Amino acid sequence: MQTAFIGDAILASASLESIHKKFPRAELHILVRNGNEALFENHPYLKKVWVWNKKENKLRNLFKLISQIRKEGFDWLINLHRFASSGIITVLSKAKITAGFNKNPLSFLFTYRVKHIIGNGSHEVQRNHLLLKKYIDTDFSKPKLYPSITNTEKVSQYSKQPFICMAPASVWFTKQLPKHKWVELCNLIPTDTIIYLLGAKGDEALCEEIKSASKHTNIVVLCGKLSLLDSCALMAKAKMNYVNDSAPLHLASSVNANVTAYFCSTIKEFGFYPLSDNSKTVEAIPAPPCRPCGLHGYKACPQKHFKCGNDIVIEI
Repeated sequence: MQTAFIGDAILASASLESIHKKFPRAELHILVRNGNEALFENHPYLKKVWVWNKKENKLRNLFKLISQIRKEGFDWLINLHRFASSGIITVLSKAKITAGFNKNPLSFLFTYRVKHIIGNGSHEVQRNHLLLKKYIDTDFSKPKLYPSITNTEKVSQYSKQPFICMAPASVWFTKQLPKHKWVELCNLIPTDTIIYLLGAKGDEALCEEIKSASKHTNIVVLCGKLSLLDSCALMAKAKMNYVNDSAPLHLASSVNANVTAYFCSTIKEFGFYPLSDNSKTVEAIPAPPCRPCGLHGYKACPQKHFKCGNDIVIEI
């Protein structure tokens, strides 16, 4: 169970891989928030994807969901979410064994719990794997998503010549490489290489601004035109994917795509760095003394200079 944001749900897929390796005949289900279910379409190991609609009638949907889960009689419920709402589901689930992190306020009612420590260099999937160690003694798995043939065929039109992908947007301003830096990066890309700018429909305006300001003559804005699994399929074929510390980073990891990740206000030691075989993280050197200013980023730089983004050196 992981009912947080897209990136968290992608990282939860690593736990599915580990469980399936150890218990290949087990019936696996996953619970995610509405919108993230698209990540697990046609997932080969999943019997069912449960969805908690948090946008409308949140509490009514929560208790309806709990009622349905109780009827399933699960043997093992692993709660990767660290907040009270998921704790309620866990405690009332009637699962034989319940596991979760000690930061969940209801974890004292779980069968067992483990510490969740951010900042010691462990990756989030390693921390999640600690919840499995009681029964699975192998090392952690990497996150993995499964784009279908349909996803691959849809993006094949974009991969007829060399290309790279960029995902310039982030929910948090201080996690987002500044616009002028994305323009600088575009200008360094050879003109015989297509640049695809990826994102949600709401990111289109930013990407169009980057395209207009760049000297590169072969930029295509695909914001809102691809599903999450479409994006995975495209990123898997890219020469390189340039991303922020945000969900597209984990999309790249899930298909082992080449990736360069920019870390502005956050640091890779928090444990959300890319896990692709060919991956690179880039940050301002020297780091400003105010960095990191928080785990999730801010809508504006608290110091008003945003040196952690503006001082990043752009190279390819």
